[in-house]
Amino acid sequence: MHREILRIAIPSIVTNITVPLLGMVDIAITGHIGSATAIGAISVGGLIFNMVYWLFNFLRMGTSGLTAQAYGQGDVDAQRRTLRIALLVAVVSGVLIFAAQRPIEWVAHIIIEPTDQVWQMAISYFRIRIWAAPAVLALFSLNGWFVGMQNSRFPMYIAIGQNLLNIGLSALLVFHYEMGIEGVALGTVCAQYAGLAAALLFVSHTRYNTERVADTKPYSLRSSLRVYTHILLRMVCLIAVTTAFTSFGARQGDLLLAVNTLLIQLFILFSYFCDGFALAGEALVGKYVGAGDPVRQRRCIAQLFLWSGGVTLLFTALYAAFGTNLLGLLTNDAEVVSAATPYFYWILLVPISGFAAFMWDGIYIGATATRQMLYTLVISATLFFVVWFLPLPLGTNHHLWLAFVLYLATRSIYQTILAPKALR
Repeated sequence: MHREILRIAIPSIVTNITVPLLGMVDIAITGHIGSATAIGAISVGGLIFNMVYWLFNFLRMGTSGLTAQAYGQGDVDAQRRTLRIALLVAVVSGVLIFAAQRPIEWVAHIIIEPTDQVWQMAISYFRIRIWAAPAVLALFSLNGWFVGMQNSRFPMYIAIGQNLLNIGLSALLVFHYEMGIEGVALGTVCAQYAGLAAALLFVSHTRYNTERVADTKPYSLRSSLRVYTHILLRMVCLIAVTTAFTSFGARQGDLLLAVNTLLIQLFILFSYFCDGFALAGEALVGKYVGAGDPVRQRRCIAQLFLWSGGVTLLFTALYAAFGTNLLGLLTNDAEVVSAATPYFYWILLVPISGFAAFMWDGIYIGATATRQMLYTLVISATLFFVVWFLPLPLGTNHHLWLAFVLYLATRSIYQTILAPKALR
């Protein structure tokens, strides 16, 4: 069981770390154009895509759980049907995003409020990259399907190859053909479609589970859409909390906004590792649910929590011992590092309060207990806003971090309480 968990978790962790590089590559190449406006435009354009694509992460999460159960059942038809449905939803969604690019631009301009010069360049970048929307969403579905098929190596290969190709193409178009920010966008689009082509090729090399070890249930478009809808609404709650955390922090001034931005990077780094084991939970728990094997399912859950608990203790110890040094790696601004010190203990509480939520998310997805996931996020997000608006005798930023830690802890506790019924 430990070997199975690590076989899925380790490539998933590598993929998690690799995926953000796609945006970093665009910024790095733009940074050598010699225009601060271009860097700002890339940041704004990337933010728009993050806002849109994060909402469609249900394609990856929902597909992995449904596929893992079909794999555990040994139903090859269901394994293939789940992929076809996921790709259909992805392509239709991608086309709708492309068709709605003008309303997306309008909403983004209201939210971000960039300068006119930055906005014009950001729009040029956005209107080229938007052509890859069907490819990006199809990759979400394919990556989820690969995980459900107990194979997290293929998404890792795709992510690494896509980033290398993006570096080469964007650098060629910018520095040799002098295409500027449009070259950066075009290089990214080409790399994303190449990643899709590679993923479709890997589908033909995927091994299906052909042993029928349990009675199968039909996997229809309706059942898939139900799972997708639950996760979509959950993502809306998640985005609401994340956006509010940033917005509430920004109202306190540039210094505290910078402090929160640095501290949240440490949380994101921890989440990359914890999410690797959550993905293992999606694949393995889904497989055992599909196979009708509650004994191995319970053993898998116990060992997943053992691994994620170890990761949590490791990161908490590292942050406690080297916290100031880690912040120094992220910025050389002594004022920001000094201002972050009074709030650092909150980041020590975040892994402890949130790791169970991450693990239960993966386990619930494997069991397709998506309705219970949605309930948990609605309650936790509501608590976040209630705590924030309560008149507490705390400094404003301490108040904000308290609301965030309680939001994570509520997710962990409530999902633990619901787990016996949800998994049954």
